[in-house]
Amino acid sequence: MIDLSAKRLNGPVIRLHPNDNVVVARIPVEAGTSIPGENVLAREPVQAGYKIATRHLRKGEPILKYNVTIGFAAEDMPAGTMLHGHNIAFTEFDRDYAIGADYQPLEMVPEAERATFQGIVREDGRVGTRNYIGIVSTVNCSATVVQAISDHFTAERLAEFPNVDGVAAFTHQTGCGMELSGEPMQLLRRTLAGYIRHPNVAAVLVIGLGCERNQIDGLMREHGLSAGPKLRHFTMQDTGGTRKSIETGIAAVREMLAEANNVQRQTVPASHIMVGLQCGGSDGFSSITANPALGHAMDILTRHGGTAILSETPEIYGVEHTLTRRAASREVGEKLIERIRWWKDEYAIGRDTQINGVVSPGNQAGGLANIFEKSLGSSMKGGTGPLVEVYKYAEPVTKSGFVFMDSPGFDPVSATGQVAGGANVICFTTGRGSMFGCRPAPSVKLATNTPMFRRLEEDMDINCGEVLDGTKSLQEMGQAIFEHILRVASGERTKSEDLGVGKHEFAPWQIGITG
Repeated sequence: MIDLSAKRLNGPVIRLHPNDNVVVARIPVEAGTSIPGENVLAREPVQAGYKIATRHLRKGEPILKYNVTIGFAAEDMPAGTMLHGHNIAFTEFDRDYAIGADYQPLEMVPEAERATFQGIVREDGRVGTRNYIGIVSTVNCSATVVQAISDHFTAERLAEFPNVDGVAAFTHQTGCGMELSGEPMQLLRRTLAGYIRHPNVAAVLVIGLGCERNQIDGLMREHGLSAGPKLRHFTMQDTGGTRKSIETGIAAVREMLAEANNVQRQTVPASHIMVGLQCGGSDGFSSITANPALGHAMDILTRHGGTAILSETPEIYGVEHTLTRRAASREVGEKLIERIRWWKDEYAIGRDTQINGVVSPGNQAGGLANIFEKSLGSSMKGGTGPLVEVYKYAEPVTKSGFVFMDSPGFDPVSATGQVAGGANVICFTTGRGSMFGCRPAPSVKLATNTPMFRRLEEDMDINCGEVLDGTKSLQEMGQAIFEHILRVASGERTKSEDLGVGKHEFAPWQIGITG
């Protein structure tokens, strides 16, 4: 278990654990600056978010942050040296998975005391946080028609339907030129079916070209979907081409709008909230402010019966043992190890990818040396509770509590899988400033530091930099995030919704051979 309790702010730096051999610069540190409490002088200028050695490091010695190995000293280095990718070696090391060693059952809030929100209850008992009509393309060939139908329904045309949040287009780049069966087709259909069934979607129109490999009939049959007033479909070839398909689609959506508008929010338990956890544009403060604060909020949510979905498998690599140790069963722990093994030994072998060590230029500029350091922060979003299940990409999430879903680290692709699995809210932490929105689930943006929050306040919902500034504790920040999630789930709009971000972020994982 990563210990967050020992963190200390000492003037310009932060010590994260007594056993660490580094501290993190809270603000820019000039060369020659005395580091309080460390008996060390900075040997060179250090940017905010970067690390400073607090004692002499021998070549090959583990670099410890939160008492977790994030790499190894690439050379002998004196105390006061700035540490980053140029002098931290990315080297594989053994980790003790110790499945279930730290497992503790979740201590639930008594049912009578659990939080509530104003949700949209569907006929089958599922609860939505938004109310969209969705238009789904089975193949890229119908994407233009789907987008044109969605674009027709402007805010002015929807004004008489105040309970409808919008008409959302879900288009993608595949659906043909792929295997007729096997994992790529299963994954695509699983994703589309998840959006079709999503509790934030009141009604759906599915549009195909007609000759594609991802046939509508196959999608419907494979996932037990039945046509009706709230699920309609047609193909462009049968309907008469582009113009007639757009006209037919507009007419179909018009017929759906009145029924979709006929909803009323009502008080429901917070157990119906399922949060997809994302981080993008991470920096050296992600593991100090926004990610552990969001993790604290998820500890609160799961104790109230809700669900937190951690994903981005390449971004837990190196610290996956901190999750397996919390697994509720050997089966759950082994599922997570199998997913890591698949990524390392099959999918990404020999490629210049994140799981093989290289993080993005923005991550590096923000103070992250490698994937081990990034994973240290990324994993914190899930909180400290037991890991109760591991899902493949876009699988329906059926268990409450803290779960993991396999996905790439690319945020739109990962979030798409989470929403397909049932996430009705997305929480997205960022240090560099990611502008992300998501339909049909509202996306809450959490900034890791105050300067970035102020620079990008139009896009950021919550400033977790208050933890760094000393104006809020992690616990206070986590409680504030939880309360914000309740308000958003009840209908309060996020910054991305106000900006219209999220229209084009539907991005199913394109896995397999195209040909």
